[in-house]
Amino acid sequence: MVDRYSRRFFLAGLGASVVSGTALADAPLQSLRPQLRGVQFSGAERLVQAARLRGDVVFAVADAKTGTPLEAFGGDQGLPPASVAKALTALYALDVLGADYRFETTLMADGPIENGVLNGDLILVGGGDPLLDTTVLATMAANLRKAGITEVRGAFKVYDGALPYVFSIDPGQPDHLGYSPAISGISLNFNRVHFEWKRQGTGYDVTMDARTAKYTPSVDMASMRVESRNLPIYTYQPSARQDRWTVAKGALGNGGARWLPVRKPALYVGDVFRTLARTNGIVLGRVQVTREAPSGQVLVVHQSDPLDSILRGMLKYSTNLTAEMVGMTASKARGADIQNLAESAAEMNRWATETYGVTGIAMFDHSGLGDASRMAPHDLVTALVAARKTGALRPLLKSYNLLDSQGRPVKDHPIKVNAKTGTLNFVSGLGGFITAPDGSELAFAIFTADVDHRATIPRALRERPEGARSWNNRSRKLQRALIERWGTLKGS
Repeated sequence: MVDRYSRRFFLAGLGASVVSGTALADAPLQSLRPQLRGVQFSGAERLVQAARLRGDVVFAVADAKTGTPLEAFGGDQGLPPASVAKALTALYALDVLGADYRFETTLMADGPIENGVLNGDLILVGGGDPLLDTTVLATMAANLRKAGITEVRGAFKVYDGALPYVFSIDPGQPDHLGYSPAISGISLNFNRVHFEWKRQGTGYDVTMDARTAKYTPSVDMASMRVESRNLPIYTYQPSARQDRWTVAKGALGNGGARWLPVRKPALYVGDVFRTLARTNGIVLGRVQVTREAPSGQVLVVHQSDPLDSILRGMLKYSTNLTAEMVGMTASKARGADIQNLAESAAEMNRWATETYGVTGIAMFDHSGLGDASRMAPHDLVTALVAARKTGALRPLLKSYNLLDSQGRPVKDHPIKVNAKTGTLNFVSGLGGFITAPDGSELAFAIFTADVDHRATIPRALRERPEGARSWNNRSRKLQRALIERWGTLKGS
């Protein structure tokens, strides 16, 4: 299908006037103006035209020290930011919680302890830690034994009420995608379960486990059944105490593995902890999930890494679960009574307006996974300029490579970029900081999206829809071309 330009590209966009590098260094570029038919494109407009992107393009760039706008396109139009939203979430969490904030996961005794026997309930209390994994749980189980506990005569409970329960970050995604799991006040392994299969004669040996580098405990709360079909590849059916999956035999080949999302995080954590406790000689009863705030004697405490370290990992690996749990924790710390992601994101939007005076940020989650969110590029640039003054964000952003004509990273490129990327099918974004060859710093945001076409893709095909890869590649090529333009002009 031949790509088209949206009418808004011509009529609503702000474009770049031609100015010399010297003028750019001393004063802002003039706004791009709508082009009359027959008038040749100039500057950034030519780059946008050459990208041949169906849909919309918006961007803004400013001097990072002064906030002086240098070039903009698209006016006040907001587009889905995809994972670039995580840069805003990072700023939100740092401002509300602080860089040194640590999440706590505890084991608590609700009852007296005599000679190592807990005559009451053992409660695993989630504190919203997005990085809790099987290795940490194993250490907590060992420390429970070291604390002198040898037997629990009461119930084994898992408290997940520190955050609201969310079935899926983006329900519009196919059920089996591991980057859209459930959320609650406790998580494990980013709320993903490891599914592995190996051919055995005419059938398959199937395992579901909660593996990390050191441990591979099997789980009972997630099951997989191989069925004789070709499509759909996966189906999901919830039950009271299990995530029940089926997989198409025709898609399995000789063997393989993938991570599947967990929809019952508290049962998952409890299932794995029971196994790990048993290896330490402590037999626990059936997992009971509670949202009633616990009280009792604290036996074991695990503290997470400090928040700035967690956010660095989130920005590097673009972990959606981290963004949502951190964002909701910040919203609750502001006193918001949130029941879902949209309410938490609305609190972040209010914070952005209060903190930066912006009005073009309308997020519906903290990760950018959902395509209902909108962000105007100049509003993100405003936030980035403010963040540059505190120095809080740029050290957490990973380096962004510029490429040569063969698509290879250019070593020691004179333009240095630290940025957050964002990619959905037919949605692409990039935002962060540029250091020009002369040492001057720019803050920028680029969003592109074909929202209309994305809306036509059936839910079942949203993992790899036709045409998405080539569209996103052209968008990334445009992003690099704009960065090189700005870095070259500002540094000349």
